[in-house]
Amino acid sequence: MELKVTRFQVENRIATLTLHRPERLNSWTGRMHAEYRHLLARAEADPDVRAVVVTGSGRGFCAGADTSALESHVERGGYDPGTPDDLANPGYGVRPEFDADFAFQFGMQKPVIAAINGPAAGVGLVIACYADLRFAVPGAKLTTAHGKLNLPVEYGLSWLLPRLIGLTRANDLLLSSRIFLTDEAMELGLLNGLFPPDELLPRTYDYVRQVITSVAPMSLAASKRQIYTDQHRDVGASVEEANALIVEMMKKSDYREAVAAWVEKRPPDWSGE
Repeated sequence: MELKVTRFQVENRIATLTLHRPERLNSWTGRMHAEYRHLLARAEADPDVRAVVVTGSGRGFCAGADTSALESHVERGGYDPGTPDDLANPGYGVRPEFDADFAFQFGMQKPVIAAINGPAAGVGLVIACYADLRFAVPGAKLTTAHGKLNLPVEYGLSWLLPRLIGLTRANDLLLSSRIFLTDEAMELGLLNGLFPPDELLPRTYDYVRQVITSVAPMSLAASKRQIYTDQHRDVGASVEEANALIVEMMKKSDYREAVAAWVEKRPPDWSGE
């Protein structure tokens, strides 16, 4: 796929997916949606990629739906996502609950980390919330936005946000559609860290590098799958799967490497089996 509104690069086993419409604060379009899914599928399939960082070009992360797209919905008398029929489906097939827009990220094996470099509104906030971890710059504006457009809560955020920050706090943000800053988001527990603008990506990459060098790839993938699957099942089922995974994963070469590295007091050399 030709990239028109996104950028993609892989360095040190980390893929960076950049939303790239800086003149529009990276506002969301059907084309961007298609490219976003395509690039996540590309990262998921690449054995050289261990994690994905999502960020925005220029001053914004993603300012929500593009205003011209909103106007076109009015002109057409209804909703048109503007996406092709052959959208990529990264993460599909793990659980039926994950086979939907943005929820598919729960089915991906590789962690997705949001580096929120500026305003995130509407679908921009959705993208950030579906990431596994979130880092941001201070003072950036965030909002669910939907209420001011006479729309429902978008893309399952009414399910996800209460699980991230609790029902009472989520209700405040979802029912009011008010603007809040990343500083407050940090206090609410929505973010994992706040960094100055010139340190956001370097500090995010430092964190990700520490994770992918110290944690075995299979363990990272299994942990991510367990976390999101456990949102849909009981604790007994969680324990049973964990016990089965221990038996399976102890047979792998990376378990032997982990024990050897610990005994020899050296960094592990993961095979990624």
